[in-house]
Amino acid sequence: MAALILGLSVSANAADIPLDRIVAIVNDDIVLQSELSAREATIKSRLNAQGRNLPDEQILQNQVLDRLILDNIQLQVGKERGIRISDSELNASIERIAASSNLSLDQFREALIAEGQDYAQVRQQIRNEMLIQRIQQRIVNSRINVSQQEITNFLSSQQGEQLNATNYNLSQILLAVPLQATSNMLQSAQQQADKIAAELANGADFAETAIAQSNGPNALKGGEIGWRKLNEMPEEFAKVVKTLKKGEFSTPLRSPSGFHILKVNDKQGGAVQLVNQVKVRHILLTPNEIRSAAQTRREIDTLYQKLQQGVPFAELAKQFSDDAGSGSLGGELGWAQSGQMVPEFEEVMFNTASGEISRPFESRFGWHILKVEDRRQQDMSEEMQTNQARASIRQRKFNEELQNWLREIRSQAYIELK
Repeated sequence: MAALILGLSVSANAADIPLDRIVAIVNDDIVLQSELSAREATIKSRLNAQGRNLPDEQILQNQVLDRLILDNIQLQVGKERGIRISDSELNASIERIAASSNLSLDQFREALIAEGQDYAQVRQQIRNEMLIQRIQQRIVNSRINVSQQEITNFLSSQQGEQLNATNYNLSQILLAVPLQATSNMLQSAQQQADKIAAELANGADFAETAIAQSNGPNALKGGEIGWRKLNEMPEEFAKVVKTLKKGEFSTPLRSPSGFHILKVNDKQGGAVQLVNQVKVRHILLTPNEIRSAAQTRREIDTLYQKLQQGVPFAELAKQFSDDAGSGSLGGELGWAQSGQMVPEFEEVMFNTASGEISRPFESRFGWHILKVEDRRQQDMSEEMQTNQARASIRQRKFNEELQNWLREIRSQAYIELK
């Protein structure tokens, strides 16, 4: 249980935090010393639990403050855009975290309290982490376009042949450069990257070096960026990564974001797998200015009762669903598989028997009722290859565009360190 709690970026017990002061002004908001101290204490606890050496105190504090500032800016952007996490989504996420340690929600809360954590602060931090992820997905994806020509070119290229090729678990050290870096700035960053690469070659721990020196968004996680296929990386990176063995790292690689050192933590083969697919319809009701959340819930319950009385699903979907695309087709969503829908939808979809209608459930889009019409196992079809190509192109563009967006919002923000 301790490892689970330490894995969460949660605030420490308020009794252990000194009198508050402002450490940074971020636009119209502030970062408090209590936030910095609490986050720093959590990071230290997690690193100690992982058996990692701590970087210099000032370096760690600077890294944590930098992350708090960037998180603060992103949350401000999300607030301006009206992006939110509902209580039901938050509760479901916390229940999944608790279940991963074989705990009920009540046991999870009691365990947090026993370890000196404030449950309300834990909830808020988990909400913030979910919110930042959603903000990044919505805003960055809106800046990305994948054309049919790109998909066609992808499928006819060597990358298309690699759709089911090896997966690489990667970590990175990023030395970021400003959007309009001077030649002196680039030269300085290159020299620093070369110095870090030499230290790594002499046995320095990659994760500890990332924590201390990387400017990447996952620096405090030891630089871990997760699983990627070669076609999800910039071509220059892919050429290098495919030559690396497990545990090896690259020389510094240049990108518009700065200088990267990539490490291959693990590899997995990519043989074609049969995929479980579900043919599904749904009805969606979304709260709006006219219909409150409570009214939406009452109306979806009314529609569920009509379905139980035998009213055709397609008829009600056409008449009432707020999903205009599927509603005009009687709620038809076609064949769906894991990873295509939001988690709440997939959980109900995969646990509803063929021919059955689910009870109403909520996701971030509103209230749904779904009907499972059929199930099948499908090998890679032409349609699925197209979808995978689109997803791979979008993932590659997302990774690049996320860095650009984070640099933009930071450069546009007013930041004053106190």
